Amino acid sequence: MGNNTGFLEKQFKLSQNGTNVKTEVIAGLTTFMSMAYILVVNPDILSNTGMDKGALFTATAVASAAATLIMSFLANYPFVLAPGMGLNAFFAFSVVLGMGHSWQFALTAVLIEGIIFILLTFLKVREAIVNSIPMTLKHAVSVGIGLFIAFIGFVNAKLVIANESTLVGLGSIKDPNAIVAIVGLIVTVILLAKNVKGAMLIGIVVGTIVGIPLGVTPIPTSIFALPPSVSPIALKFVGFDQILTFDMFMILITFLFVDMFDTIGMLIGTATKAGMLDKNGKLPRVERALFADAFGTTFGAILGTSTVTTFAESATGVAEGGRTGLTSLVSGGLFIAALFLAPLFTIVPSSATAPALIIVGLFMMSSILDIDFNDITESFPAFLAIVMMPFTYSIGEGLSFGIMSYAAVKLLSGRGKEVSPVIYILAILFAARLILL
Repeated sequence: MGNNTGFLEKQFKLSQNGTNVKTEVIAGLTTFMSMAYILVVNPDILSNTGMDKGALFTATAVASAAATLIMSFLANYPFVLAPGMGLNAFFAFSVVLGMGHSWQFALTAVLIEGIIFILLTFLKVREAIVNSIPMTLKHAVSVGIGLFIAFIGFVNAKLVIANESTLVGLGSIKDPNAIVAIVGLIVTVILLAKNVKGAMLIGIVVGTIVGIPLGVTPIPTSIFALPPSVSPIALKFVGFDQILTFDMFMILITFLFVDMFDTIGMLIGTATKAGMLDKNGKLPRVERALFADAFGTTFGAILGTSTVTTFAESATGVAEGGRTGLTSLVSGGLFIAALFLAPLFTIVPSSATAPALIIVGLFMMSSILDIDFNDITESFPAFLAIVMMPFTYSIGEGLSFGIMSYAAVKLLSGRGKEVSPVIYILAILFAARLILL
């Protein structure tokens, strides 16, 4: 045990990061439990295109594990990756079902996107973008992600529902999902008040158990199962005659934009809240973290799944004290275990993980205290970035509105020299995208 602890200390620099093995393991478990739904939801969404659901389950688990392990060992950050929500919906419902392209066409676009991201990472283009974003927006992104994650939590709990007259409204607290979430939330808050380690993980487990008699948590008929083959969907790409088309270009631009700024927003927001930025407001080893994302997307496309990205649910592990790659190692290991224990890992209902997401929203709100609300050129862009994330259901869109308004307000108020040239370039590109796409 001592040798193992010594290896982990040397590999992940636990003491240097103010953490320990127990904290990191709990954080890894919490993150995985918060996002294990992707193992069910991603195959459900992508199978609408005609792709094999069993093969999609395996591809989802393997791509998530591989990208997360790269994040763990190469970047030493507690961030976990998987096929991104929103991106998988765009893949299935827009590109394939909406535009009429084959799923092989969409998969080819994802592969090209991943390769471009690898090149941009090595050229340090994405690193330059991350470093150019002002601290005000970095704090704002943290708050915006918190609201976004909390919103997802309330929706998963059925406490917030779609409403034709007001867009969203209050759900019924008699709904079994709402009951599960409320019980889990009460347990989590009480445990946090008592400073109990693993409070959010315990809340997830309690919610899952409470969901059994309510019919929310399914009882598995078996625990062990061999993973299906990925052969029906792996390495299924179209030829150059379809690659060199305007449709491919437009689809690729959308994939690139959403993935890049979702990932950058996620990394900045969570790292800011966790105190991982250096004295200059930069994230050390950011190029390695971005490579994990680029590798995951490329490898995932080869296996047969949509764009792999850094998950906002990583913030649940960070909130539990996760600070190093040991957190992501645990989560990545659980994705591998899930390949053979799918019935066990997939019974956790989204309403049971909702309390963890809601609590993370609370924790990430504190970054709002670091925004200068006495300076309208700082506070207005921050405000837009914060509110547009939950309102547009996109971290990337929120960040883009923050950047566009930051550049415009600073320039028009005669303080344009305070803005990095990279921010002006991004603002122009974002504006052009909104006008042209």
